[in-house]
Amino acid sequence: MPTLLLATTNQGKLREYRDIFAGLPFHLTTLAEQGIELDLEETGTTFAENALLKARAYADASGLLTLADDSGLEIDALRGEPGVRSARWPTADTPYPERFKLIFARLAGLPPEQRAARFRCVIVLAAPGGWYEMVDGVVEGVITDEPRGKNGFGYDPIFLVPALGRTTAELSPEEKHRISHRGRAARAARDVLLRLNAGFAHR
Repeated sequence: MPTLLLATTNQGKLREYRDIFAGLPFHLTTLAEQGIELDLEETGTTFAENALLKARAYADASGLLTLADDSGLEIDALRGEPGVRSARWPTADTPYPERFKLIFARLAGLPPEQRAARFRCVIVLAAPGGWYEMVDGVVEGVITDEPRGKNGFGYDPIFLVPALGRTTAELSPEEKHRISHRGRAARAARDVLLRLNAGFAHR
């Protein structure tokens, strides 16, 4: 069974990928399990650039087929912020409740139709030596005026999915995987992995 390295230290992401990739004919491993401690600076200006940078670096470091992603929240009224800096906005050490307060303050008084936002995720699968394939996923929503829900992580409590009337932190893991940016990108990555596995089987 081929091995796939999930190149993230984010425990929330690892849980989601393990759920979504359950049943895939791949052995899933992590950076911690492989003893890899690369301190990569995300210098890209887009999610795609950062995901590719990470996937290539960890594939070369591990010698394994590697999955890396970059994702974040884009708020239209804030000209796309936090965007590619979502995990480090305004600083990497700012607790999420404080981030929520900053966002609410900047959106204060805006009606729902002017609070449009989206979660975006780009996933890159890369192999040592240069091969890679890129997929992405997006979910549209609206920023709430207070946090809601205890599930999920990151900005989930303030991101309302209008069609469901709930934030992504109010959804069960199964519901979230169905509609989320990462769920959509991961299902596209799953298709790539199944195609790769078929190639391995015919070697």
